Amino acid sequence: MRGQLTLPEIGGQPEALAAAWEQLKRQEQWIKDYVGNVEFDEVVFIGSGSSYYQAQVMAATFRLWLGRGASALPSSDIFLFRDQSVARNRKVLLVGVSRSGESSEVILALESVAGLDSWTTCGITCYEDSKLGRMTACLVSPLGKERSTVMTKSFSSMTYMMQAAIAIAAEGPYASEMEKVLNLQGEIVRNGQSFSESLVAENDFNKYIYLGMGAYFGLAQEVCLKLKEMSYVWTESYGTLEFRHGPKSVVEPGTLVCLLVSEQARAYELKVAEEMKEYGAFVLLVTTAKGEDTVFADAVFEIGAGELSDEARAVLYLPLLQYLGFYTAMKRGVDPDQPRNLTQVVKI
Repeated sequence: MRGQLTLPEIGGQPEALAAAWEQLKRQEQWIKDYVGNVEFDEVVFIGSGSSYYQAQVMAATFRLWLGRGASALPSSDIFLFRDQSVARNRKVLLVGVSRSGESSEVILALESVAGLDSWTTCGITCYEDSKLGRMTACLVSPLGKERSTVMTKSFSSMTYMMQAAIAIAAEGPYASEMEKVLNLQGEIVRNGQSFSESLVAENDFNKYIYLGMGAYFGLAQEVCLKLKEMSYVWTESYGTLEFRHGPKSVVEPGTLVCLLVSEQARAYELKVAEEMKEYGAFVLLVTTAKGEDTVFADAVFEIGAGELSDEARAVLYLPLLQYLGFYTAMKRGVDPDQPRNLTQVVKI
């Protein structure tokens, strides 16, 4: 039966996040040794595909909450272009991000810095017995394991877990914010499923654009990939304001423009969305709350949690848009469990 793996895995996010939070309590020393260790000049989060997009969210959160240098790179940049990607003579923590812990590019990246005095490695995965889990110290998302090819609850739980680790290291209000997210995720998943199912059933789009800024840029890239992987439609993602500089020429009736609205840049982002509406786009806003500034939109999905920081809310934006990919695939008659040309683990 089509979608029998992916659908419950999207729905399993509340339990996966809760298990990640509990696991962090057992890995407090990891937090102190790695993300909480101020001896590193720079922290580099690496991954491939969805894991690279997770890395972007993680790095943005790290920079803001800890006030220290961090970057996100594709894994291949480290083992093929290390000196172009990271300045020499710096003390670097390299954090490998991989659901399976078996991705060739992540493994090659970590192996390429083995033995270098200025580099230390660690990682995050869903499989403690994987090659990544055996070769370096890893955070482990206990319920992030998936049977489907596409990443859904693994992405959410690993992103949440690393952000929560950063929050604990920051020793400020962020840890309590991350704990509050656990109480919100269940309702977000339920509401997101019915909202996206209706949206797909009632509309036919021929182009899909996802926009986000800050930590939400990585999320925009991820949900763009989810739709492409599951349903084979052509879709693109951009930084929200960057979309106005040329790419907006593709917007016309039949285009879905989905904006992941931050509170920090809300006024600017909504101006972009309103402009796209004038060009004929169907505008979907994912935001904390509706207001007078959102009445122009064709659809608004409220996640609440406006009292939390943008970064702490990040994973709350995912379920709706993962379901959007799922129901688009089902409407098109393809199987989101087994995307063509794809495997769960990519090796070279």
